[in-house]
Formats: sequence, structure tokens, C-alpha cells
Amino acid sequence: MQAEFSLTQMLDRPMSGRIFFEQVIRDNLDIGRPDHVGLVFDRRIITRGRRQTPGRFRTRVLSSHVTPSLHLDYKKTKIKQYHKEGRALRTETTINDTRDFRIGKRLHHLPELRQIGFQANRRLLRVQTISHDPIHGARTFTDLTGPIIGDHGTRTAGLRFGDPRVHALLQAICVHRLQPHGFTNRDLRTIVAPLLGKQPSDISPGQMTYDLRRLREHGLIQRVPHTHRYETTETGHAQALFLIHAHDHLLRTGLATINQPGPARTPLAKASRTYRTALTDLARQAHLAAA
Repeated sequence: MQAEFSLTQMLDRPMSGRIFFEQVIRDNLDIGRPDHVGLVFDRRIITRGRRQTPGRFRTRVLSSHVTPSLHLDYKKTKIKQYHKEGRALRTETTINDTRDFRIGKRLHHLPELRQIGFQANRRLLRVQTISHDPIHGARTFTDLTGPIIGDHGTRTAGLRFGDPRVHALLQAICVHRLQPHGFTNRDLRTIVAPLLGKQPSDISPGQMTYDLRRLREHGLIQRVPHTHRYETTETGHAQALFLIHAHDHLLRTGLATINQPGPARTPLAKASRTYRTALTDLARQAHLAAA
């Protein structure tokens, strides 16, 4: 017989929960090391000698129906953690031999077993760490690229990633970051226009005011008090610089690599071609099966 003790933590934003759990898996592939296992189960792990703790110490990541799960073993006891039904983080401890914890098998030992099982769930969560909060990153990207609705229903357009005008604005505020006294509507127009292949006179002050409002509402710039000048915020500079590099150096390079004619010479191009071939074969098989 076996006893299972589970902890289900419901998520207020289920889609962000999947992003979070995938980051947990990436950052905790060493959770199966003996020192970590000992912390999770509050047991001393002996790795050498005649009294060596039996069992394999490993971390397993399994994918079933595209839902990954994290597995941790201690003797005949296992912990499984996964994103349950797209709505919750589920942690399950399954004990198959009570003697792993020097407890008898009689029913009156169940309270002791419950304490061990639930404590293992909690300890696993305390031992796990992530390098960053991916949910915060997803929310920040959505906040930047999506519209803002004010208290009185006023709508401020988002800064759509990849839009040429937005990209020019991000480049311009990074340049103006070096200006000790900030920049004006005209200063910004002078830099943005050439980036769009235009003359400054082709962009009206009203159009630039609209863009300044977008940048300000999204927190990338702020007005210098008692003036008509603006300055780039610390957060705005960091976000603009990252989006510029992602657009110019990651996406452009990657797309050029996988779309180049001729034989695939780079690992990315080879992987892309293999994937497209597999997808074509799957579609062909599905068509034949339907026929």
C-alpha cells in the first residue's frame, strides 16, 4: 500500500503559472542531489560506505501530453510536482514504505506519516529557487505593449514590439539618456525622423506629443518638474535597451538564419529545417489517416 500527501496551490493567473513552473524546472535540475534530498525529507543522506543510503539521487523531468512534471526520489518515497490542469501548482509526496522514516505500518501511525508527507511538500518549496520571476517579466511585457486605460476611460496606446515607429522612439530615448538636462519635443523629433526615413518637418509637434504621452504613461520617460523637458527613467532606459537588442540582434539574426536559401549550415537553421520536415510528415500522415 502507499500513502499520498498533496499540496495544491491555486494560481490567480493560470497562464502565468505555466511560465513560472517551467522556470522552476529549469532552475532546479539539481534538486535531486543528496544534499538537497536531505533538506527536503529532513533525513541524513550517507553517500559512501557500508551504511550508504539506498536509492538513486536524481532529478527527472517528464513530459506527458506536453505537461512537464518534476520528480524527486528518496528510497521508496517520491515527490512529484506539476502544473495541474493549467490552474494550480501541485506537489505530491507518495510514501510506499513507512520504514524509510522508521515508522510502523499500523494505521495509528498515520498522523506521523501525514506530518512527514506534508512537511516534505513544504520543504521542497522552500528549497526550490528561481533566478527571476518570469510572471513579472510577462506582465511587464504586456504592460509595455498593451494599451493603458485611465481612471476616466482615456486610452493610451501601447508600444507594440516590432513597430517601426516604436522602435525609433526606443532608440531615441536611449540616445537622449546622455543629455544631462533632458530633451524636448523638438529634440526627440530630430532623432526619430531620420530613423523612420523622414525629415523632422514631416512629423508634426502634435504627433510627437502623442508619442511623448505614450512613453510617459508607460513609465519610460518622465517630465522634468516645471519645464517642458523630459528625461529617460532608469527603468525605461533598461527596458528600451533590452527591446532594441532583442529586436536587432536576436530576432533579425535568427530569422535571417532560418530563412536563408541553400543548405542549412548553422545549428539553428538545421533544427528549423528538421522541425518543418517533421511537421510536414505529421500533416501528411494525418491526411492519410483521415482519408
